[in-house]
Amino acid sequence: MSTRTVHVSRDRYHLAWDNSIAPIATIASGECVEFDLLDASCGQIDPSSTAETIRTLDFARVDQVNGPIAVDGAMPGETLEIEFLDIEPATWGWTAIIPGFGLLADEFAEPALKIWTLEGGPGGFATFAPGIRIPLAPFCGEIGLAPGKAGALSTIPPYRHGGNMDTRHITVGSRVFLPIEAPGALFSLGDGHAAQGDGEVCGTAIETPIRARVRVTVHRDRPVAEPEFQTPGPLAARTNTAGYYACDGIGPDLMEAARQAIRNMIAHLGRTYGLSRVDAYMLCSVAVDLKISEIVDAPHWVVGAYLPLSIFV
Repeated sequence: MSTRTVHVSRDRYHLAWDNSIAPIATIASGECVEFDLLDASCGQIDPSSTAETIRTLDFARVDQVNGPIAVDGAMPGETLEIEFLDIEPATWGWTAIIPGFGLLADEFAEPALKIWTLEGGPGGFATFAPGIRIPLAPFCGEIGLAPGKAGALSTIPPYRHGGNMDTRHITVGSRVFLPIEAPGALFSLGDGHAAQGDGEVCGTAIETPIRARVRVTVHRDRPVAEPEFQTPGPLAARTNTAGYYACDGIGPDLMEAARQAIRNMIAHLGRTYGLSRVDAYMLCSVAVDLKISEIVDAPHWVVGAYLPLSIFV
């Protein structure tokens, strides 16, 4: 297996999935790439920023990805495996409420910003408030390939060829499998997160600059229709070591049931821990997991919001 590693600096980014973007490097199947990534704001937010920064955020620069990297001989119909060998967050991060974004966007119209200090690297923690610590489990939210069709696609949503998947279980040791649509695959990476709950309900996690090293391998006999991944897991057991408190949302629509579950959790966090609605909403985004508990008894769907109790120290 090749030991060559290509380095991608943080200024080598692009702002769309587009097969006309020329690759910055070409590697062989089985070689490694090390990415040095800005945070999801493309450097617009730093440790001195305030909520006013959110008001003036240039969304045309948000969710940039670094690359693309071409893989020699990769062809449409094949599969690209991305194995995460190392992920190192910065010593700071941010979480924001951005007007117009998030599960409860209509209920949180004002911007808010929290700047975190990240301690201990992977396996460390970030302090949310006195007595509340969030364990760090860094991952990259943006993992994708160029689409087969001509034209630019936004980096903000996910697609069948990857993109902004925001899947917190894709940590070190994970292997992601993506369908190749364009010759060379044209792989890019971005959107470092230090921690996130399943669902990322307010629209941001603990966003952070990140260094990631991956090994990229082409598979010609393992077709996938959409993204698949293998995680070493169990992520929850590694980072949360106590019980959970859950709030359910029940209703005839899965989205509304999810919204109600988060509303109920926000109320619980305020009632039990004295958090403001804004702080409770941001804490839900970085620590609370949304899970579908009941989907068969139509039209009564149950979505649970699970709060890890080990964050309260």
